[in-house]
Amino acid sequence: MKTMRGLLLATGAALLSTAAAQAADLPLKAKAVEYVKVCSLYGTGFYYIPGTDTCIKLGGYLRAETALWTNSNYGGAYSGQAGADNRLSNRYQMRSRENLNIDTRTATEYGVVRTYFETVMNWTSGSYAGAGAGATSYTGDAISGGSIGVYYAFIQFAGFTMGKAVSTFDAPWTNYPGNNFDGLVGGSGSNNGVNQFTYTADFGQGISAAVSLEDQTQFFTTNIWNTSGITAAGVLGGSYGASAFGGTVAPDIIGMVRIDQAWGLFQASFAAHDNHAAYYGAAETSGHPSDKWGWAAQLSLSVKNIPTGAGDVLNLQAVYTDGASRYNFQSLASTSYSMYGSTGVTGAYQSIGFAGVGDAVFGTGTGLSTVQTWGMRGAFTHNWNPNWNSALYGAYAQVRYGQTGASLICAGIAATGMLTAGSTCNPDFNLGQIGLITRWTPVKNLTFSADVTYSHLDQKYSGTAIAPAVASTAKPAAIYQLKDQDTVSMLLRAQRNW
Repeated sequence: MKTMRGLLLATGAALLSTAAAQAADLPLKAKAVEYVKVCSLYGTGFYYIPGTDTCIKLGGYLRAETALWTNSNYGGAYSGQAGADNRLSNRYQMRSRENLNIDTRTATEYGVVRTYFETVMNWTSGSYAGAGAGATSYTGDAISGGSIGVYYAFIQFAGFTMGKAVSTFDAPWTNYPGNNFDGLVGGSGSNNGVNQFTYTADFGQGISAAVSLEDQTQFFTTNIWNTSGITAAGVLGGSYGASAFGGTVAPDIIGMVRIDQAWGLFQASFAAHDNHAAYYGAAETSGHPSDKWGWAAQLSLSVKNIPTGAGDVLNLQAVYTDGASRYNFQSLASTSYSMYGSTGVTGAYQSIGFAGVGDAVFGTGTGLSTVQTWGMRGAFTHNWNPNWNSALYGAYAQVRYGQTGASLICAGIAATGMLTAGSTCNPDFNLGQIGLITRWTPVKNLTFSADVTYSHLDQKYSGTAIAPAVASTAKPAAIYQLKDQDTVSMLLRAQRNW
């Protein structure tokens, strides 16, 4: 009996030990899964980052496009191989792009803290960059493996914007009052962001104002030319001397006032721009011109819900600059023009129209002479139905070098001997552009568009010029008629937003 009892106790102990071991192997109760929740505080598309009170929104687009009759997707055939209009000119260029943006927002006792980042990844076909027959080569993303760029990267907090964002000076539509064409003149444009430190005050009732310090080197500087370095080849390419920038010593100072209402908006912008040149010669002992501040002023107007149809809009702006030409010839617009065409002048090989845009010019021993410009652009967009719309747009810009600046340039040109007897020298010019775009959106967020732009260069030189050979465009040394020029380009695009 004692033996049996011992055996039962031993068996029970073993069973309890096994049960305890099995119980220890059982998992603990799983923590509740924290699902992503919709954040309705800042509009559609925002979600709470799990475990935080920060809301995030992802967005972007994929774009495929082809530009015709231009060497780039950015503008018309204004210079280089494109302006040469010969067998070295690309008749098309293709690009594929993916855009990604990340928007985060957090409510705090100081207001909303926002961060925004936007990047683009491109693959662009190459463009000709050789030197005539037997030395052709191609450059572009198709060879180098694509490119990546940062459009925006900024923080907004308590009215301050810090980082890379659209300039405070720009109209809300930046370079695009109704177009896809990138090279439209007649106003500022930093559509892919500029480094800045900005404070914006909201007064209510749709009225706001801002003061900003912005990096001038990225988008707001054209050329400072030392006319002592003028060459015939440079002039024919739209350059009036040696590039003579000094280091950057001051950001651009910008002020803006804006009124947003149901009928549209009105904005007035002002910018001050420091022109800081290098030395007259190669050594610092050669001396230098003093700094000279330039400025720009712009008015922008948008009118919505006009009687022509639901959703139709009219966008207009006008700008004047003195020593700050980039606020007229925006960041994607050309600042040098060298365009060839036909001629009816006996003995002339072809015609050429050339022009250049600068902020200021100087010669050895002189001060800076600033360049004055004015311009305007606008677009009328009409919705034919929910799936189709068209926009008619245009732009115009004038460039004036003034008596001092023109005298310096023409003295340098005269020294080259390139102008023939009876020809006139005048670096002033006008540029006019007009275009038509039609967009088709068969389903939400998928749009196909065709954009055609005509440009006219109204240059002020007359007569003929003796031009040297230009190897990069295969243009021979010959006599060329000085003549206005025209060009047409087209941009075909498919874009899916998400």
